[in-house]
Amino acid sequence: MNEHKIINDPVFGFIKIPRGLLYDIVSHPLFQRLNRISQLGLTSVVYPGARHTRFQHSLGAFHLMSEAIKSLSEKGVYIFDSEAEAVQAAILMHDIGHGPFSHVLEHTLMHGVSHEDISLMMMEQINKDLHGDLNLAISIFKDEYPNKIFHQLISSQLDMDRLDYLRRDSFYTGVTEGNIGSARIIKMLNVADDRLVVESKGIYSIENYLTTRRLMYWQVYLHKTTVGYEKILVNALTRAKELVSQGHEVFATPALAYFLQHDIDRQWFDTHKEALQLYGELDDSDIWSALKVWKHDDDLILSTLATDLLDRRLFKVEVTEEPPTEEHLQDIRQQIADAMGIAMDDTKYLMSLTEIGKDMYNPEDDSIGILYKNQVVKDIAEASEILNVQLLSKKIRKYYLCYQRI
Repeated sequence: MNEHKIINDPVFGFIKIPRGLLYDIVSHPLFQRLNRISQLGLTSVVYPGARHTRFQHSLGAFHLMSEAIKSLSEKGVYIFDSEAEAVQAAILMHDIGHGPFSHVLEHTLMHGVSHEDISLMMMEQINKDLHGDLNLAISIFKDEYPNKIFHQLISSQLDMDRLDYLRRDSFYTGVTEGNIGSARIIKMLNVADDRLVVESKGIYSIENYLTTRRLMYWQVYLHKTTVGYEKILVNALTRAKELVSQGHEVFATPALAYFLQHDIDRQWFDTHKEALQLYGELDDSDIWSALKVWKHDDDLILSTLATDLLDRRLFKVEVTEEPPTEEHLQDIRQQIADAMGIAMDDTKYLMSLTEIGKDMYNPEDDSIGILYKNQVVKDIAEASEILNVQLLSKKIRKYYLCYQRI
């Protein structure tokens, strides 16, 4: 009987999943659900190739974690087998709580509860199903384990999660400048003073990684067309929820209906055990099937938004450095109200103003240490001759005004 399952991944080639605990996690229904959740939500509206799933990303991050453990062990960093398995288990499950179209729905179908909270609840659930074998993995994930390097491998400026998604998202979008040298960065990892550092000969790879990350954010993750398209979905769900509260019958799968009917927050999850189970049944297809029916709803606003999403009728998006004036906003609302024959108040569903700020590298938050031959560790900000880290960590503010085209 072979002791590995092998998966062929287009980004990294063959990924081996050892039988036992790690394979049991991958086989768990909550993990298999990630096959039905796309990694980049609605980004395929701009990059049609971006159809990869959270399942693929989780396996990729797991693969990089296995490589990192091997690389660190070869350098004499002592890692127990139990620690290695636990950190691999934790990275497999790091994204397990993502809902359909991830961040879009976190604030729409529920509030005050993040996908990280839900990831933890799901880990506890899987831990129960696997008879407590995940205690160590969960303590590493929560950063309660004394040896901090394991948590850093899951969540830091240099974690395996980011190394995978930048590489994978670049591959599937075709934004080739985003291709980071993940293998080289992993080969350069080391530990100094109980924290993860990069050996000085890996400095160019880190410079490339930080610049790449910035490029991927503005060119892919915060692409104005995608942001505008996501707003249509947020508004459609907000409208559906509003209609349900007014007693208007709106089609939804049982799992989606549950989240449209109730006002769900952290406390709700803690007191209703069916909430987690129904959340675990939600995936991208619940949303798409609802939209296909909503397209024919007799509520003009809901049907307009659903049609926008299905037929790729994009919101117009204006990106500015300064917030738009109140007159400009009123003007747009008036035009929408007149053209569609709806009340001014209802135009709020057909437009949205978001302020987006992104600091790519926050030196206080989590710096990247560069280790020199003489065992001195310098922050990348002072170690790099080309990177103007001041510029990289400058908080960029942009205003995205998105509205229905008339």
